[in-house]
Amino acid sequence: MAIINTEVLIVGAGAAGLMCAATAGYRGKSVTVIDNGKKAGRKILISGGGRCNFTNENASPDNYLCQNPHFIKSALSRYSAQDFIDLVDRHGLAYHHKKLGQLFCDHSAQDIVDILLTECQWAGVKIQLRTELLTVTKNNLGYYIETSQNAYQCQYLVIASGGLTMPKLGATPIGYKIAEQFGLTIIPTRAALVPLTLHEHDKKRFAELAGVSIYCQVSSEQGKSFEENILFTHRGLSGPAILQISSFWQRGESITINLLPTANLALLMQEWRKHQPQKSLKNILATLLPKRFVDLLISNKSIPNKTINQLTHQEITQLSNYLHHWHIKPNGTEGYRTAEVTLGGINTDELSSKTFQAKNYQGLYFIGEVIDVTGWLGGYNFQFAWSSGWACGQAL
Repeated sequence: MAIINTEVLIVGAGAAGLMCAATAGYRGKSVTVIDNGKKAGRKILISGGGRCNFTNENASPDNYLCQNPHFIKSALSRYSAQDFIDLVDRHGLAYHHKKLGQLFCDHSAQDIVDILLTECQWAGVKIQLRTELLTVTKNNLGYYIETSQNAYQCQYLVIASGGLTMPKLGATPIGYKIAEQFGLTIIPTRAALVPLTLHEHDKKRFAELAGVSIYCQVSSEQGKSFEENILFTHRGLSGPAILQISSFWQRGESITINLLPTANLALLMQEWRKHQPQKSLKNILATLLPKRFVDLLISNKSIPNKTINQLTHQEITQLSNYLHHWHIKPNGTEGYRTAEVTLGGINTDELSSKTFQAKNYQGLYFIGEVIDVTGWLGGYNFQFAWSSGWACGQAL
């Protein structure tokens, strides 16, 4: 097996790995990136419905889950969303803004991958695809790596192999295995930003609502809330608000859904009693909520099938509580197959927040999704990939 010498070897040609590679290459390092896939940036290509929500203008440490909430501050402050926007502007990328600060490509996620690959090309980076990492050994020159193609000797080894999400795209636990090999601890991992599944009785109850979307506020038992759409599916609940809350939900817990977050039903009922007392509750609620949803609540007797003036004060109170505080207990999640990110990962207490180097191993770095930093939905995870990749690349 041929041994190739390179100053920097990066495992993973995803968002963090490519950003790190270009940054280090521009600093004069010889950089090689290896990846087990056929294409670079596989997760970038399918993200945002193929349009890649590549950052969020509002990205701050508050938008991330990490056992050490201070860890992300350094990288985010040194390479911000605006820094990445400046990069794509230099390449002439056409993109658009959404109301929650998300930025999407106008055309295709391929545009982001092309920008990263162009930067790597300009920086002299070598990218070796279809290459499986087999073994890693520390020696007096740095790190010796055997792969399915070649062997590499490097001074700096950067693990940017991602998490466990979307195994069809080639996700493997290799990053965690290398971390454990060198004595780093792993915060238990689970699927995050993922649809929730329902217990069989609820699944049957709501089966006919598949495809119905409602603007809601969804809260976890710990009090974390997100206000966006939920979507009924054949197996449970999805939509942006559900994906967001999934990162804060634990098995066995309930979630609370305010089905009318922009209205006060008790006040509305007073108005309706004055001005539309003969109208049916069913028809008047269908002006606020999807008709199919209201029909189902009526048919399964969750709410009364009466006119407004027939409702008692107790029924109005119960109705208000039900629609503003709808409790439902999910059965589980759709798992890594459909999750956008992996929650947990390499314990950040064992890494430098400035360089992402392992504190006990000179020249060994971990960046991106493989570490215990998980962003909200909306471009935050890509921003952490850019920030951690840049910070690490600057340190090599």
